[in-house]
Amino acid sequence: MEVKIQEIRNKGIWEDFLLNCQEKTFLQSWNWGEFNKAMGDKIWRLGMYEKNDLISVGLAVLTKAKRGAFLLVPHGPVTRPGLVDELGGRNEQRQESQNHNLKLKTLEILLEKLREIAKQEKASFIRISPIWEKNEENNQIFKNLRFKLAPIHVHPEASWKLDITPSEDELLMKMRKTTRYLIRQAQKNQNIKIFSIQNLEKVDDFNKLYQKVVNRHHFVPFSLNYLKNEFLAFLPDNQISLFFGEYKGEIVASAFILFWSGIGFYHHAALSPKYHKIPIAYLLQWEAIKEAKRRGCVLYDFWGFVDPQKQPKHPWAGPTLFKMGFGGKPYFYIKTQDLPLSKRYWLTYAFEKLRRKKRGL
Repeated sequence: MEVKIQEIRNKGIWEDFLLNCQEKTFLQSWNWGEFNKAMGDKIWRLGMYEKNDLISVGLAVLTKAKRGAFLLVPHGPVTRPGLVDELGGRNEQRQESQNHNLKLKTLEILLEKLREIAKQEKASFIRISPIWEKNEENNQIFKNLRFKLAPIHVHPEASWKLDITPSEDELLMKMRKTTRYLIRQAQKNQNIKIFSIQNLEKVDDFNKLYQKVVNRHHFVPFSLNYLKNEFLAFLPDNQISLFFGEYKGEIVASAFILFWSGIGFYHHAALSPKYHKIPIAYLLQWEAIKEAKRRGCVLYDFWGFVDPQKQPKHPWAGPTLFKMGFGGKPYFYIKTQDLPLSKRYWLTYAFEKLRRKKRGL
């Protein structure tokens, strides 16, 4: 198979391709590229073609840090499903073999281009956080290409997702009993009000609440500039809404919800520590899920998952238990992968490993 690579500058081509892909997140969307440009980063939208057919895409972002620059491919590259069948695979064993070869080939071609870009931009390594199923076969593809496990992850390596094609009644019945009860209690509470809005000024309201959570839990927050640029990147296509929960007229819960390519994403959230016993977050989440259904989404991605039984002390354990109550199942991806290109990489490696240890991740 001869695969060629070129930059894609047409939004319709990029988005139409991803619409037909199954494993994807908004981190490979056209608008996430626009967000990164607004943050001052260089981006490359790369498409791999077999003859005239687009078979895989990968958004690459030049990320600049104090320790040097690197190229990041967030939750990519993404390959079109069903392609193996179209290229001649019919039985399951042959299909798996061709799928493996396709992934390897497209990744090799992508790497050739990324090495070229990295040399021009003086990047010390390439980092890929693939949304590929966690299995030995996929791990081996990266090992064969001389990648090593990254000391930290930039984006989730596991996620909790819910099929939202069933009716609202069916979704409620599949929830954990406690979750369903708390949603109904919140619905009966006249002091609770949930609403959504698409207004840039309201990002400030989210941030005020977000900072209260940061001060309590001591994690590194996204900046207000980051939040506003993300909101503005997805707003023109009506792909983002801010959800707020009011209790007795005071905003005590909020969330950034993205709606892209048939999936709703629960990306950022904040709940006032003062009101954590009020079930307002449950109703807010349920209203966001219903909005995703109204928009024609078939999947709801709760974004970020750890196994609470295996990692009960992990900072995400509590939020994960909350997400699991709505039903769904976990999806595990292979770990973030680094390809060192210079000795400077090892300074970054040592720093990030120490930072991860300090954060207890």
